[in-house]
Amino acid sequence: HAAGLQPPAYMDGKSFLPLLEAKDTPWRSNLLYEYYWEKNYPQTPTIFALRGDRYKYIEYNGVWDTDELYDLKNDSLEVHNLIRDPKYQDLVKDLSKQLFEKLQSTGGNYIPLNPSSGYRGILRYEYGSPAAQFPSYLIRTESEKNVQHK
Repeated sequence: HAAGLQPPAYMDGKSFLPLLEAKDTPWRSNLLYEYYWEKNYPQTPTIFALRGDRYKYIEYNGVWDTDELYDLKNDSLEVHNLIRDPKYQDLVKDLSKQLFEKLQSTGGNYIPLNPSSGYRGILRYEYGSPAAQFPSYLIRTESEKNVQHK
């Protein structure tokens, strides 16, 4: 845009030149992140996220489906996952709704299946870091064994 060219129709995004020119222009309130599962890296799930000025919300599809919510103002290093905190459940629902509305509008809710590159990143180094512990809130106790969850 700065060079006076029109972007190809298949290219996502919009010019930020008006922002650099200090023009009053509407702008997005968050950034959409999309990563789609790949056959070559099967341990990495499909990930969708919204990042705004204050919050970062992440949804995983696969590998336990443990989502994340961070208050970037009070936790810039993203140490405290607020996804299960009762105080944030309305925000979680709202951000999830916003995320899927944005994915629907961009066609991002269609997961692409790409051909394998031949490389398979499934091996681990024996001297690497150990696996994380399984989250306790996802472990069903013996007394819950026959309980049906809806």
